[in-house]
Amino acid sequence: MRAVVFRDVGDIRLEDVAEPKLREPTDAIVRLTASAICGTDLHMIRGSVPGMQAGTILGHEGVGVIEALGKEVRNFRVGDRVVIPSTIACGYCSYCRAGYFAQCDRVNPKGPQAGTAFYGGPAESGPFQGLQAEKARIPFAAVNLVKVPDEVSDDQALLLSDIFPTGYMGAEYAEIKDGDTVVVFGCGPVGQFAILSAKLMGAGRIFAVDNEPSRLAIAQSQGAEIINFDVDHPVQTLRALTGGIGPDRAIDAVGVDACHAHRGAARAEAERKYDQHARELEEVAPRSNPDGEHWHPGDAPSQALEWAVEALAKAGTLSIVGVYPQAARFFPIGLAMNKNLTVKMGNCHHRKYIPKLLDLVKSGTVDPLQFITRVEPLTDVIAAYKAFDLRRPGWLKVELRPES
Repeated sequence: MRAVVFRDVGDIRLEDVAEPKLREPTDAIVRLTASAICGTDLHMIRGSVPGMQAGTILGHEGVGVIEALGKEVRNFRVGDRVVIPSTIACGYCSYCRAGYFAQCDRVNPKGPQAGTAFYGGPAESGPFQGLQAEKARIPFAAVNLVKVPDEVSDDQALLLSDIFPTGYMGAEYAEIKDGDTVVVFGCGPVGQFAILSAKLMGAGRIFAVDNEPSRLAIAQSQGAEIINFDVDHPVQTLRALTGGIGPDRAIDAVGVDACHAHRGAARAEAERKYDQHARELEEVAPRSNPDGEHWHPGDAPSQALEWAVEALAKAGTLSIVGVYPQAARFFPIGLAMNKNLTVKMGNCHHRKYIPKLLDLVKSGTVDPLQFITRVEPLTDVIAAYKAFDLRRPGWLKVELRPES
């Protein structure tokens, strides 16, 4: 079968690989009808999330049809249409039973302290072969599959595999209450769903910070008040637009590949912090392999965090769902402490949120399709990755179709 394979930092390939087989009685084999490219995949290709093993199939978003089931999977049938939660859980340890599926104690073969297990990730995450392929093995399938209702299309369900739940958890962790003023840093797919989710939770005003005009335009179409950090200083602008107070809640949907301002009112500050950000980048991405204009790590790993902490109102809440590697250790803790901020963060517990979000899509309350801006055949995946890497207009979220 065909799959997208990580070979080295800056080197991914579409290859023919062996089809997956059932290994355990709790497994399932799913024929993928759609997968997607995620910003997390770019972190690994750029080297800002290290530890990838050569030969790992990339991708952690997928929807498809069950082709085979282990004898202990009792809640599905061959032929069922399913969405695959990105993070992997056993379903029966104390963490899973408490809803902390991303912190499952059993599923990661590296042990309970290794952290979240997910498809297509680095060595510490398993690693489990990913979903940018024609077929995939799903461990603990009774928990790690969710049946898709007839009223929900494959395209809609695909967005519930990772980014909608992650954006929703980001809004939930921000503790949004009716009337709150919220700022979302990053207008990529997760940031867009964080904006949508903040609206669902009753936010009074929502600001969106990015420097890519097409992404800011999508955020504005959702009703967000937009700030281009290559034009306006985001902290100064947020204070000016909130009577000097700042937003109540902030969501970091950027992560380790954040960039500083290259133009505009925030450029001088970026120049003053150049050495600091360069040291951070050296620590989190000691090995990168750019190819021309592609696969460059972000030049200011802590920038979104710095702006969020500075901008927040006193006693506000910061929610972090952007991805940071374990090597990242730069956070303005003193400023956060002295403002009495609450900080909540973590990998998404996808299995907790997907059934609820499926109901919202099924009822017509939410249509996530507005955020799929490109549909590409798996055969064109490398070109699609490169366009997505550059944040080109029209490449907000890229769906991959193995059979196209």
